[in-house]
Amino acid sequence: MRAILLALAVIAAAAPELGWAQSKSGTKAPANETRYFTAIDGLMDGNADVILKETRQGKTVTAATLDVCYPVAKNSDRKDRFVVSLTVNGQTLTGATQSNGAKEPVTVKLNRKPTGDTFEFRGQITIGKTVTEVASTDNSDVSEKEFQESQSSDDGINAQPKDFTDVSPEAVSVRLKLDAVTDFLKSLKGENVEVSLPSLIVSCDALRAGEQTISMTVDPDRAGALIAKARATNGVVTVGWTAGTVEMDRTIRFAAADWRDGDKINRDKLAGAISDVLARTYNAKPTSAVWNPVTGKLKLTLKRPSQLMPSLELTDVIEVTSLVSADKPGGADALMLWISSPTTTTVDEASSAKLILSDESSGDEEGDTRDDGGAIDELAKVFKAKRWDADNSVWK
Repeated sequence: MRAILLALAVIAAAAPELGWAQSKSGTKAPANETRYFTAIDGLMDGNADVILKETRQGKTVTAATLDVCYPVAKNSDRKDRFVVSLTVNGQTLTGATQSNGAKEPVTVKLNRKPTGDTFEFRGQITIGKTVTEVASTDNSDVSEKEFQESQSSDDGINAQPKDFTDVSPEAVSVRLKLDAVTDFLKSLKGENVEVSLPSLIVSCDALRAGEQTISMTVDPDRAGALIAKARATNGVVTVGWTAGTVEMDRTIRFAAADWRDGDKINRDKLAGAISDVLARTYNAKPTSAVWNPVTGKLKLTLKRPSQLMPSLELTDVIEVTSLVSADKPGGADALMLWISSPTTTTVDEASSAKLILSDESSGDEEGDTRDDGGAIDELAKVFKAKRWDADNSVWK
């Protein structure tokens, strides 16, 4: 009996050590990890936007999803997209689906090969009757965190700006669900609203998010009403002001009282005052002042004898665009005035035979600003206005 008890005691004392040895020698399964390839070089002549998501256990791929956005035709701005869950068989990834837009059949077969710190993909992607050969090397993957950070974006829409120092009073954007975009745009037909053509392009980001941002330009006096109308439209996610024409270093702010008739800006008085200042600054004669009924912008034209070669009696035609608005949404006490850099074109306006001139440098930034002549400072004096201090973010 005593021998049995002694044996049990020895076993009990050794048990923890035995358990430790077992746990030490046991193999713990590696945790699942998600990795992303945000490009596969050369796919569809380099025009495809690709996201390959892999779930891995250690170095073994256990699941994969391929998301490809691509032009519907060569050099087309229109995009289609497919998302396919891939079957993993060793280093081979295969799957089948159909494209979201054209509903074309899609098949995928890729061979995946680790090459040091990068990966190589070879195989075929077939969309409808079009077969794309895949031969892509040196592809790097990123973590879930890195991928999510790269996907975050800001469309710059501010639904309730405190003023127009960070957003522009004529620039309005609306983000909508994709299936609501067409009806919204149709509702703008016949309206005095200018729609940005590039914003009609449905990008790959828009297809993946299921939302598209439409950018518009409208007279600042009507921007608030347009935003209120859009806000009440089905499918609108957000709407507000965004960045646009106004550059703060070419903008002044002044009291509104002397420039209003009731609740309306006296545009004729403003145009006359701006033209007079520019005429003195540029030593030119005002010839026209036209307000755009859609955008609310004022286009001023001035002329002066060209000093390039006085004996030819040429004429400098100077054009400046201006925008006037309240300094904040719903504001009535102060106005903002922005003017563009002047553009100058030299022409021959002789009544008889004319010299035909071309100016290859007319699009250069230096050429556009050569006649500025301190116009902003002169306008600030006449309008008793403040200018924007970018360093301290205040009017002074």
